[in-house]
Amino acid sequence: MSGSRRYGLAVAAVASLLLASACGGQPAGPESRDSAYTAPTDGTEVAGLTGLGGAPTPTPTASAKPKPSPSKSAKKKTAAKKTSPPRKPTAEKLPPPPPKQPPASCRPTYVGTQASRAEAKAALTEAAGRTYWPTSAPDLRVPLGLVKATAYQESGWQSNIVACDGGVGLMQVMPDTAAFVNQRFGQSYDIDDYRDNATLGANYLAWLIKYFGDVYFGGSYAADPADCADHGDLCLLNAVIAAYNYGPGAVDTAEGLVIPNPRYVDNVRSLMRTCVCLSW
Repeated sequence: MSGSRRYGLAVAAVASLLLASACGGQPAGPESRDSAYTAPTDGTEVAGLTGLGGAPTPTPTASAKPKPSPSKSAKKKTAAKKTSPPRKPTAEKLPPPPPKQPPASCRPTYVGTQASRAEAKAALTEAAGRTYWPTSAPDLRVPLGLVKATAYQESGWQSNIVACDGGVGLMQVMPDTAAFVNQRFGQSYDIDDYRDNATLGANYLAWLIKYFGDVYFGGSYAADPADCADHGDLCLLNAVIAAYNYGPGAVDTAEGLVIPNPRYVDNVRSLMRTCVCLSW
């Protein structure tokens, strides 16, 4: 081997080492965390999709920049918010708990014709715009952003998808939950009709807002993200989102108010701010 060739190889080796050092010695890649389900555009099925009570499927997202450590006063404030507010006794009957998780290999099915994006938007908007208790709770409203984000998290706004655990359609309403909501509101909404399905999901959110508002928040029904420090905070909005996924019995416990599924709550809260569905 000639001297000039050996010199060229040495320079290349040094350059490679410098490049590896600059890149941290390994290729950059996304962190894995729970994220919103994204609807397929080609009609393909998605493995593991579940209805109410189903844990969100982990999907990769962009790596987040590290946040500065909070001050001591901020830590104290956050710690205080993790303490459950006092519970007011209630005779209100809870809906049945969600079913057990189906195997990860299970695939959802599709039944009938999917509603268009415009039809889904109209159904969700109408469902969120109702006054649920004109006498006892006239100020109670279900935020439209919460309804849209929940529907996107649950089904990707697909009206004709049936999950492995039996969750149906747009907001992945379980048959037992639909029966509870129909009985509680004196209605007979059809879980298989996308407009009724959206109404059932929004009605259930309304019931959860009233239930947790009465039991833990002194009759306040303001499900406002501004009242929550983060997705683990024991605020009304987080309790409602968590209960929609895991059932109210998993949130209203013998130890007080808990958030058993903070990643799901984080997903829905993030979608309330950034979901593409908000502009549909």
